[in-house]
Amino acid sequence: MSDYQLERWVAEELHFDPVIDDKAIAVAARDGEVTLRGTVGSFTERREAKKATERVSGVKTVKNELKVRILTERGRDDADLRGAVLRALQLDSSLPETLDARVDDGWVTLLGTTSWQYQREEAAYIAGNVAGIIGVDDQIELTNPQPNAGDVEESIRKALERNAKVDADNLTVDTYNGTVAVIGSVGSWSEHDAAIAAAWAAPGVTEVTDHIVVDY
Repeated sequence: MSDYQLERWVAEELHFDPVIDDKAIAVAARDGEVTLRGTVGSFTERREAKKATERVSGVKTVKNELKVRILTERGRDDADLRGAVLRALQLDSSLPETLDARVDDGWVTLLGTTSWQYQREEAAYIAGNVAGIIGVDDQIELTNPQPNAGDVEESIRKALERNAKVDADNLTVDTYNGTVAVIGSVGSWSEHDAAIAAAWAAPGVTEVTDHIVVDY
C-alpha cells in the first residue's frame, strides 16, 4: 500500500467515526507509521482518533500529536475539574477508594493504588471523559503481590493460546520481578491489544513492556 492510500484510508476512518470532529486533523503516513497532527475539542476525541487510526489495515505505528483545544465556554478551573474527576471515579464500583487526582491547567494526574491493571485503565478512561480535561497522566501504582515467575509465564502463555484473536506461536513472554516483556509479531492492532491485555491480566504483573511488532 502506498503512503498516499494509507493517508486516505485513515482520513476516511476518522471522518467516519461519529465521536471525532476531523476538520482540523492532518494525517501523514510513511512506511506504515501514521502521524496525526492538528487540534480536537476534547481528550476523548484525541484518544478515539488514535484508536480509529489503529483500526485501519496497514497501520503499523501511530504518533498522536493532536492537541486538545477547549472552547472558552466549556473551560473549567482546576479545582472544579478535580472535583468532577473524583466524583466520576467514586461512581465506578469497580474502582477502589485509594485513588486521588491532581489537576494542573486542565491536565489531570491520577494518584494512589489499585490491585489490577484493568482498574488503572478504567480510572484513566473515566478521567479522560470529564469535560474540560486536556490530558491524563496515570501514576497509579499496582499493589499486586509477586508470584513465582514461572507461574506468571505459564498463565500468560495459556491465556494467549486460549484467545481466538491471538496467534500465540509468534509471541514469547519473559518475566522478572513482576515485569513482563511480550515479544514477537502479530497481524493486526486488535491482535496486539489482545496480547497485551492477556499479559496484564496475570496475577502479580506490575509492568508490561511491549515489544510486539504489527506486521501485515
